[in-house]
Parts: sequence; C-alpha cells; structure tokens
Amino acid sequence: MQRWYGLDDIPADLGRTVVTLGNFDGVHRGHREVLNRVVREAAERGATPVAVTFEPHPIAVLYPERAPVAVMSLEQRLDALESVSLGAVVVLEFTREFAQQTPEEFVRRTFVEALSACAVVVGKDTRFGVRNSGDVDTLRELGDAHGFEVIALDDIGEGSDQGARWSSTQLRTELLAGNVGHAAQILGRPHRVTGTVVHGDHRGRELGYPTANLSQDHEGLVPADGVYAGWLVRLDADPADLDRTLPAAVSVGSNPTFDGAQRRVEAYVLDRTDLDLYGERVVVEFVSHLRPTLRFDSIEALVEQMAEDVVRCREILSAIVPS
Repeated sequence: MQRWYGLDDIPADLGRTVVTLGNFDGVHRGHREVLNRVVREAAERGATPVAVTFEPHPIAVLYPERAPVAVMSLEQRLDALESVSLGAVVVLEFTREFAQQTPEEFVRRTFVEALSACAVVVGKDTRFGVRNSGDVDTLRELGDAHGFEVIALDDIGEGSDQGARWSSTQLRTELLAGNVGHAAQILGRPHRVTGTVVHGDHRGRELGYPTANLSQDHEGLVPADGVYAGWLVRLDADPADLDRTLPAAVSVGSNPTFDGAQRRVEAYVLDRTDLDLYGERVVVEFVSHLRPTLRFDSIEALVEQMAEDVVRCREILSAIVPS
C-alpha cells in the first residue's frame, strides 16, 4: 500500500481511483465495511482503491478542548488500513486553513484533480468542507458536475434497528470503561497497544511473576485501569516462531499496593520466566477484563490474587485462537 503525505505526493500518472474519506480511528468493523466496498468497486472498475484520512483529528484543531483521545496512533491506523488491501492512503494535514475549503474546493482539489476519482464511497452521515457544510447530497451534486459516482452506505453495526452503530465514539467509550470484550466486537479483533519493553521496578520478578513493562511512549489508547487476559505479540520475532504470540495477564495501573505514581501497562507471559524481552517492540492485545486495580493490605494477599488472575487468564485464553 502506498502512503502519500499530502496531495503533492500523489503521482500524476495514478489513473482512475475509487475513494473514501474519514478519520478511521480504530479502523473498526463499520470502517472496514466501507473500505471493503471501496476495494470491490475499484476491482470492478479497474481502478486503484484509495482512502483519504486526516492528521491530526479535525476536532483537535478546531475545538481542542473537545478533542477525543485517539484510539490509534497514525502509524497504527495506516497499518490497519493496509490490512484491507487498499492501494494507497492519502494523509492530509488538517489545519485551520485547510478547514476553510468549501465543499466544492475540497472535492475538486482532492477527488478530481489529485485522484481522478471515478467513484466515491461514503457513509450517509459524511460531512465535509468549511463548517461541515457539505453532505451526501452535496457530494452527489459535485459528482454529477465532475463525473464521478457517489455510493452512500447505510449505518453499519449491531442492533441497527435500535439506532446502534459501530463508531469510533462508541469504541472509545468502551475502552475507557475497560469493556475490552465489547470493544473487540466493534473492532472485529482485540484492541492493541504497541510499545517497547523497558526496565521497571523488577518487583514482578521478585514476586514470581516477571512482567514486560511497556515504554511510556506506547501507541494506542490504554483501557481503564485493571487486570486483563490478553496476548503479547513480539513484533521482531519470525511469524513462524512459536514464541511470537504468547498468552499473558495484563495489568494497567499505578501499582497502588506499592504507592506507585506512574500509570503503566505491563504483561506477565503465563508460566514463563525465561524470556528476555527488554528492547523488543511488542503488541499487547486486550481480550477480557478480569477485575479492577486494587490496593492490597499485604504482599501475600497480592500474590494470592495474582495466582488467581493467572488461572482465570489461562482458562479464558486456552479457548481462543489469537488474532
């Protein structure tokens, strides 16, 4: 998949495209329905399937006090978009100046002049242009004027007859509440946090449960504090390596039993004390929430609870094939 950072990166001889646009935060199942339609339409028309996305999030620029926390970093988003077989993604820098484009200006510059779109696939709630003044009807009018078809898809999600839909807002709400199981239903896979394994307090090893601590510059929205069953994926390991994807008990929080001050993500690989993961890039996948983070009156009580957590993680993960 080609990654173009601005309209000037797009090759002049690209040819016809089928395009969609959006923030795609999470690249959840609703997004994937739209993206898969783009890929199918492009194949039928002999065109290149392209997604147009924005960085940073428009709300972060226009209304920073209302900006939602991102589910994914830009790099995670692009990797997820690549997995749906797009030909290219265009990342447009969103600025206040960019936001002043009229719907006609945006469509002409982006879809017509830069991408030679023969079709544009969008959700029915799509808005674009200055003050979100453009909608699907606007897009259809512009498509008639510039020679591209507009394909508008209905809301996609669970319980759609009751108005529910898969959305980044819903996904974000579930993660911040620790509901990683429901978040996985929206995503179509477990939620992921990516980071480098760094040294911590080494307290877990002393207690018999050595953990891989993720660096503070990790990527991806960290769910609510608590203990989770999940997977640890070693990105640098060969895909055929049996130690690439490992079952883990994951802790999110500040270790209140030890009066910790820094919020951390750390993962204990079940029944393994022989791994040296320092410096490795890993993904932590959140499968199931076990319990909230607690402050224990003694180390003995903490260790007893950790043993119970490991048993529950083993039971949950033994019945699951990792994604």
